[in-house]
Amino acid sequence: MTHSAFIHVQHLLGTGHAVRAAAIGKALTARGVDVTLATGNLLPPTLDTTGLKVVQLPPVKSPDAVFNRLVTPDGDPIDIAWEEMRTAATLDAFAAKPHDLLLTETYPFGRRQFEFELSALLDAARRRDRPPLIATSIRDILVRKQELWKEEWMADQAVKFYDRILCHSDPDFVQLSDSFPFADKVEHLLRYTGFVGGGKRPVPPDGVGEDEVIISCGGGAVAEGLLMAALEARPLSRRAEDTHWRILVGHDISEDAFQTYRKSAGDGLIVERARRDFPGLLERARLSVSQAGYNTVLDVLIAGVPAVFVPFAQVKETEQTQRANALASHGRAVVTPEQNLTPERLAAAIDDALALPRSSHQVLLGGAEKSADILLEDLKARAA
Repeated sequence: MTHSAFIHVQHLLGTGHAVRAAAIGKALTARGVDVTLATGNLLPPTLDTTGLKVVQLPPVKSPDAVFNRLVTPDGDPIDIAWEEMRTAATLDAFAAKPHDLLLTETYPFGRRQFEFELSALLDAARRRDRPPLIATSIRDILVRKQELWKEEWMADQAVKFYDRILCHSDPDFVQLSDSFPFADKVEHLLRYTGFVGGGKRPVPPDGVGEDEVIISCGGGAVAEGLLMAALEARPLSRRAEDTHWRILVGHDISEDAFQTYRKSAGDGLIVERARRDFPGLLERARLSVSQAGYNTVLDVLIAGVPAVFVPFAQVKETEQTQRANALASHGRAVVTPEQNLTPERLAAAIDDALALPRSSHQVLLGGAEKSADILLEDLKARAA
């Protein structure tokens, strides 16, 4: 029997959500599943979606790190008419095939702004004569909410609608209960998959990245402070002023801003766009400097390279800080806050991190493949 899966993903600023959803989709495809990936934002140009049927829903994003409003790619605010259009597009895409698997990325453990759409999707799935297996895909650490009732609502929604929760973490490193106070309510649905990512990527050209300091910022939408400090920190470092620093500027940063960064680069600095061979650069590097997003931290863990993390922590964001501190507690990184970041403070953190040894610890990987296997096992059990 050929299974059909519908994956819904919505990224707002960073690209990690889309990267994980696509990886799981490709793992399902490799196991013979027909996969539709419905994306609520424009996918990054570096993302490989080979083998997936990608449905572009009316795109929307967050204009800033406050996450209290949503806008179209042109910056127009959304309204009720837009919400109705978006919901209709999602339901039409879901109705195109008799999917026997529905996977929502993050929701209900986040993306509550999209309840108008996703509650309708869940209702449509439950109303089918043969309802699909319903699963959610969540990263290692959730963003804490100031109101406890919102987190309890997440658990209640999961128990009401979902058959499986896939947590993409190494449980020896971080568990759901570390960032979610109602983990015990959903424990019967929970399976740890290992981290999603770490697959084969292009090998950098000979010599590129060798003994360098690699500064990266993911998509870059909220990385201006880190990039500006990095442009001036090299001559202030005692342990890394003798090597090239390579600053990788994300594709969410405008071309005008990118050219400004390039023109500001002093001696020993290379400024270029984010590269697909980034993991290979880290394997050769002396040090990694970055925020603490899921995908970047995973690449750092795999490479075993010492790291400086400047976690994104604007407004109410807690996820990156918690992840960065977890690595620091394992002796893998130095953490410096992004608030009031200066070249001097960044250079000092770099020097401190270069006193750390490289690591050979093997982190639990294969999260996309394990997720696919778990979901297919669940489908098989349901059919028995």
